[in-house]
Amino acid sequence: MTKQQGDGIYLKTVQPIRDLNKIAAMKGILKNQHYRNYFLFLLGINTGLRISDLLGLKVSDVKGKSHLILNEKKTGKYKRFKLNENLQTHISQYIRQLHDDDFLFKSLRGSKAIKRVQAWKILNKAAREVNITEIGTHTLRKTFGYHFYQKYKDIAILQEIFNHSSPSVTMRYIGINQDIIDEAVDKFSL
Repeated sequence: MTKQQGDGIYLKTVQPIRDLNKIAAMKGILKNQHYRNYFLFLLGINTGLRISDLLGLKVSDVKGKSHLILNEKKTGKYKRFKLNENLQTHISQYIRQLHDDDFLFKSLRGSKAIKRVQAWKILNKAAREVNITEIGTHTLRKTFGYHFYQKYKDIAILQEIFNHSSPSVTMRYIGINQDIIDEAVDKFSL
């Protein structure tokens, strides 16, 4: 399934990465490419932030912080997200060689942040090696949502995290509705 983005680009609908083994494999591949790529994936699947918000982050936004505080680029809404201890450890390790005014995900060829297209290429290259086909930059956000829901079964909190208008929007977004439909059809036979 494809949908048109505002600038005329057609995008495939992407899915969360449901398989924890594939997540681990993606981490390994991305870590071997470059630590920046690994950290992008790690931060994305552990915060559920949109790629536009991730790519705009600077070292000063996360250095020594317990919470990530920002105004979402897409919605303009205020967002405060807890950075758990594990993430704080990864952040400290990642930013050691960076300056406070550096972008977290800066280009290897300069001081500017990588663009969405570059992030997409990074993720897709690793995904092909792991045999994942329905992937894009939104996969990070959807993967966070899917696994958060699987762990806590609390769609209201997830709806709040994602700033969605209703629980049904959140369920559809993270692919839970499709999982339920697939399971029901699998078990149905006349």
